[in-house]
Amino acid sequence: MLGMITLLSQLFHETLELVNIALMHLLPIVVVALRGNYVSTSIITVIAITVFDVLYIPPVYSFSVHDMIYLWSFAIFLVVGYIITWQAKKIQTNEIRDMILNTLSHDLKTPLSSILASTTLLLEETQASTQTRKSILKEIKHSSDKMHRLINNLLDNARLRDKALKLQNEWCDLEDSLSVALKDFNEEQIQNYLHVKIESGLELYWGDDSLLVRLFSNLLDNAFKYATGSKQVIVTLSQSSKAVKLRFFNESKPLEQSHLRSIFNQFYRLDNVGDISGSGIGLFICERIVTAHGGKIAAFNEDNGVCFEIILPITKRPNALHNED
Repeated sequence: MLGMITLLSQLFHETLELVNIALMHLLPIVVVALRGNYVSTSIITVIAITVFDVLYIPPVYSFSVHDMIYLWSFAIFLVVGYIITWQAKKIQTNEIRDMILNTLSHDLKTPLSSILASTTLLLEETQASTQTRKSILKEIKHSSDKMHRLINNLLDNARLRDKALKLQNEWCDLEDSLSVALKDFNEEQIQNYLHVKIESGLELYWGDDSLLVRLFSNLLDNAFKYATGSKQVIVTLSQSSKAVKLRFFNESKPLEQSHLRSIFNQFYRLDNVGDISGSGIGLFICERIVTAHGGKIAAFNEDNGVCFEIILPITKRPNALHNED
């Protein structure tokens, strides 16, 4: 954009007044400042004012300034850029805050309402059969698990935003981590839809176990949401010489490429999910966890469903345990 403005200024500089040329060179600063990044604003301001000075401030084609008014011009350009940047960051912060509040108000309210309704029913139906009471208690547990996952996701999101985050690495049994994650789901989901394949040779993994459990839990939660009827969820854990591969496949309709590219964005949800609940941060957290471990995560259509594939690099091998001893 700056190049185009410079070209137009050069072509019509004889008819344009200096103040108009200055305003034209302010435009790219405004555009960049709207992104809300102070560093980018500073860089484009320096470039724009340098081009303006060299081409239009006497003596032209030099960086020699003899009038304080041109130094003031630079200061004004920078101040304008910073004010717009500050406003842009403020707007972005408010949008994120509003999205978080909407998430909390909707996605926490739904399971909480279910818990309150089920509890009220238990208190009122004193003569209910054992089977009925058991069914109501299952619903209470299911809703409590949904609240538990959402709250943990919000806490993990705050933790993963910390630039000084240090992983609490330890030797993790990934099969055991998967088992811990499965405790968040009811037995009917696990028995009716889930198939787990653990390939031979899977060793202990050096990573943050609590975050890896959250990774498993979020991917399972995403898969189970679309597991209805005869649709299946297949989880595969395998290992090569350099990395661990995790695959979460669920039978479903294929997704458009635009959705696959955006699926890990914060608060992103598909347009055609109907009444399937979700906060839009589960897969975003997954991407953060994988990245924190130096790995990669991808979503793609495969055969008759959608597959999430995670590659976690092996940075330390279990035989180091014996060497340390």
